[in-house]
Amino acid sequence: MAFNKMFVMVPVMLAARKLDGEDPNIVFLLRCSYGTVQFLIFLITAYVYIQATAVSTGAGSDRTIYVAPPPQPFEDPNAKKKYTEQKFGAHVASQARSLLTSTVFGVMMTLGLHWYKGMIVGLAIQTIMGPLSLIENPLAKAVLMGGGLQNAAEKKIFGEKAREELTSDDEIVDSAGNAVVLKKAPKKEKKDTRSFEEILLDTWDAGAEADIGSLMAAMKKSNINFRTEESGWTPIMIMAAIGVKQTTSAMKQMKALGADPAITDEEGWNALHWTGFHGGVDGAKFLVSESGYSCIKLGLHKVTDKDGKTALEHAKAEGNDAVAKIISDAISAESTEGEKETDEGLRKRK
Repeated sequence: MAFNKMFVMVPVMLAARKLDGEDPNIVFLLRCSYGTVQFLIFLITAYVYIQATAVSTGAGSDRTIYVAPPPQPFEDPNAKKKYTEQKFGAHVASQARSLLTSTVFGVMMTLGLHWYKGMIVGLAIQTIMGPLSLIENPLAKAVLMGGGLQNAAEKKIFGEKAREELTSDDEIVDSAGNAVVLKKAPKKEKKDTRSFEEILLDTWDAGAEADIGSLMAAMKKSNINFRTEESGWTPIMIMAAIGVKQTTSAMKQMKALGADPAITDEEGWNALHWTGFHGGVDGAKFLVSESGYSCIKLGLHKVTDKDGKTALEHAKAEGNDAVAKIISDAISAESTEGEKETDEGLRKRK
């Protein structure tokens, strides 16, 4: 709960009225105490002003904040809280000028009344209340009790709110007091905190409807041939078999990063086995194509798993006829090309 100065001001005012303004000793002591206190206040105010000026033009000064006005006596506790839209830097500068101006004006008024009217009540009151008023200022409070104005935006020294912290119970007004209708704040993208293996397995679980954006963003040369702990699955195996629309473009990117389709998992399957068993048509096309991995030339179609089955045999056994045809056609094309090269070699020797 904020400290209420009225609990101090009222007794001080009553006590000040009892002072003898005709006693030169009392007047002298009041002048000395008032001068000392106000000199210290002015030094602190000047220092706060310099610090605030630097903050008002520093990093984050152009961000928008929403500041509530100071609480008023007897205000309706159920009323909507009004927040004024401000730029952080401009608000800091405004508060610093206000503090300096009010300090100087208060001193001039108190001294003027004392010298021209002989009033000592103001000296007595301001000697006590001056420091309390200073410490109420959010900038001065931050400097004296809050560790300075460094990271002032994070400390929320004005009790301000950011755009995303506003609620339906908050009313927004501009500097003239007119209501402001805010546009819907854009949602902040949540940072993906999953491990690479979790992203990989989640992508596989989603199947053909998977959003591969997170996986593609997480892939780099250092993890492109990553193998899952339990089964030894790699990114190229999953991408070849999953059946998403972006299979071909994704596999091109993976190839550029150095993905190896010849790596085998716990069952002895390579990437071509995966396409044969799961029916990855686009994956199979890319693996056998000249623009892809030319995996027939690499001999991946000849590799047998722990059960002694090739990728083609898996495709036929699972009824994935499209993939079986792709692999068969690629094998035939490679065989024909090999025969041509043999014939040409024989003719040259003849």
